Amino acid sequence: MSIAERYRQIAARKDAAALRSGRSPEEITLMAVTKTHTAEEINQAIDAGATDIGENRVQELLEKYDSVKPVRWHLIGHLQTNKVKNIIDKVVMIHSVDSMRLAKEIDKRAAAAGIVMDVLIEINSAMEDTKSGIAAEDLKDLVTEITGECANVRVRGIMCIPPMAAEPEEARPYFREAAKLFEEMKNWQLPQQRFCPDTLSMGMSGDFEVAVEEGSTIVRVGSSIFGPRNYR
Repeated sequence: MSIAERYRQIAARKDAAALRSGRSPEEITLMAVTKTHTAEEINQAIDAGATDIGENRVQELLEKYDSVKPVRWHLIGHLQTNKVKNIIDKVVMIHSVDSMRLAKEIDKRAAAAGIVMDVLIEINSAMEDTKSGIAAEDLKDLVTEITGECANVRVRGIMCIPPMAAEPEEARPYFREAAKLFEEMKNWQLPQQRFCPDTLSMGMSGDFEVAVEEGSTIVRVGSSIFGPRNYR
């Protein structure tokens, strides 16, 4: 099966999961995650309808950027402060903010570029040592600090990655908890120009349908579209 065929198949499954849970398919963005995959492969997904691309590593994004057709780029992996300047004018959203230090650097670079950068706060659902992200109970304090001090950052919601599991259903409690947290965010009284909680990024190749059923607005699918990663 080609990349284009796999992309369309995943899109159809995403739409079916939305309808199953009483949601409009248009509410959920299918993001193609391109870690280790080539610009040529990415362009095949774009030709099939992909509008949003997620890249984990800054260096990979920069290497592919000029060879990929017009698309909305997202930085979804851990971001070091010293690399923010390299992607601030290339991505529409940074999904992995987990500290005030990173938020301040994004704010500084966005101000210099004359833009407002949309960000998500990364939640470490099970507080795993091997993953980035903050504890759920620290979310409000961090968001309050960011919206109070960073004029060129707009918090759009949260991103979470549940623990690896053998079955998709095992992720459901984590997705449900993240969705509950996301709904709570919508009631926080924070500066509107810096706080627009409308995005819940959760669900990957193995569990994206469960994530859609639990309220995800962006699913991040890589291997089910492009095949196994080609580590070089």
